Amino acid sequence: MNVLTCRNTAQYVIKGAVKVNGVDVGRGINNISAYVQQDELFIGTLTVREHLIFRAMLRMDQTLSKSARLLRVEEVILEMGLSKCAETQIGTPGRTKGISGGEMKRLSFASEVLTNPPLMFCDEPTSSLDSFMAQSIVQTLQNMASKGRTILCTIHQPSSEVFAMFDQLLLLSEGRKAFMGSSSDALNFFESQGYSCPRNFNPADFYVHALAVRAEGEGQRRDKVEKLCNAFCQSDTYHQLTDTITDICKDALENRALSIIVEDGNKRDRYRASWIRQLTILLWRSWTCVYRDVALFRTRVIQTVIVALLLGLVYLGQGNDQKSVMNINGVLFLFIMTHSVTCMFGVIASFTAEASVFLREYGGGMYSTDVYFLSKTLAEIPILCALPVISVAIFYWLVGLYNDGMAFLVCAGAAILFSNVALSFGYMLSTVSPSVEIALALAPPSLLPMVLFGGMFLNNASTPVYFLWLKYLSWYQYAFEIMAVNQWMNIKYLECPATNSTSGNTTETETRCFRDGRDVLDYLSFSEDNVLLDVVLLVTLLVSYRLVSFFILLFRARRSRS
Repeated sequence: MNVLTCRNTAQYVIKGAVKVNGVDVGRGINNISAYVQQDELFIGTLTVREHLIFRAMLRMDQTLSKSARLLRVEEVILEMGLSKCAETQIGTPGRTKGISGGEMKRLSFASEVLTNPPLMFCDEPTSSLDSFMAQSIVQTLQNMASKGRTILCTIHQPSSEVFAMFDQLLLLSEGRKAFMGSSSDALNFFESQGYSCPRNFNPADFYVHALAVRAEGEGQRRDKVEKLCNAFCQSDTYHQLTDTITDICKDALENRALSIIVEDGNKRDRYRASWIRQLTILLWRSWTCVYRDVALFRTRVIQTVIVALLLGLVYLGQGNDQKSVMNINGVLFLFIMTHSVTCMFGVIASFTAEASVFLREYGGGMYSTDVYFLSKTLAEIPILCALPVISVAIFYWLVGLYNDGMAFLVCAGAAILFSNVALSFGYMLSTVSPSVEIALALAPPSLLPMVLFGGMFLNNASTPVYFLWLKYLSWYQYAFEIMAVNQWMNIKYLECPATNSTSGNTTETETRCFRDGRDVLDYLSFSEDNVLLDVVLLVTLLVSYRLVSFFILLFRARRSRS
């Protein structure tokens, strides 16, 4: 199936050509065919109708109007028997409840028949379905074939009822054709070679047993299979088949009505939507996923509020004494840590899980990588601006940070900025990881050096020369410096206890004392002159991490498509 549809063929050595009506169409076969793969991959928060509208807007012929596309969606919903679940969310198996397995399989077919392709390839369409649902799916395929489509299926252990519904049969063994023709002719051919199917025996199981090469007596079994394949190549059925193919190829070259399908196959990007249309539709889907995933959205809001309240209550009502200096520095750094971790792990869980859907849709030529990545970025901006502001609004006044409206706005702005940098770092880990589990395993060790060189646990002036590059990659340092300068630069007085000293046989004891905010900044090796540079470097990290993420995703997409 992959070779015929020119997909996922990088690991194969391919000889020959893929022809339609005798004309080599190559990758153009994707313009006249549909490929229903074995695994169903959908965005679970969309309804059945929304999913089909999304596909119709991006996948159908460029010349069709919006109303024509929507009309086609309704026709397909009726044709595939999806009317009852059209407004039901698809759901995510193992996470959220949605449509049934049979409905999900029919939705896979519906997604591909929107373009009304004359050719359909189906990879094990009855896999993981019970006998009743399997028969229902094959009945749907039979109805589609009766309307003039050519449907090719690989089938896994079909029941006798399901097997009887197929018109033509192709049996392969050891890479060779053992038979190709009608089901009734197959029984006659095998009987002529001394292989009789017992009465009341499933013909599909009979063919599997006859053509299987078992470990015991492997050489003898291979000889029998080779004799069967050679016998078919010399049979009347085979010669009639080759004559029919030759006639069709001649007619296709002479008859305009038959050859037009070939011309369509050779058109490149017949279904490719414009860049603006791609961005509009993908942005709609991304935004729908964000606001409709109520459980995740509610969890993130509740988590933000609880963490902010916890920080505010633990560090409640700090003053201008020496103990408050350590406490305030601690709560600022903890705030940066908690929001960075929340943003990073949130995108790791969602983006990595959606990557398989993206790779399949990209492989089908629905949209480009840059449009997908940009739509994800734009859809998340509102929530990434709202959550940091909510958190700052709660803990800022509870802790008793510098009481000034502008200082509050600077703190909120810094929170929005470093949250987006952390999200970008999460994107980078997600795109480089093939699964959620690997991404989650990479996150803690990747985050550790960022925290270590953030300016709290190791003074900026004490960073080893050979680790300076790690220091410059840490957004914690820049965010901490901005928030610390914002807090301390206008503090003109800090309570300082008296210094006691005695001479003679007693020891001299001195307690370090910060007399104002500038002493605190000097101790941390921070300077208000660096604030603008910190902002520029945070923006640079944000853009850099996003660009690295994009190019990794682009590499994975092009590699999977090949």
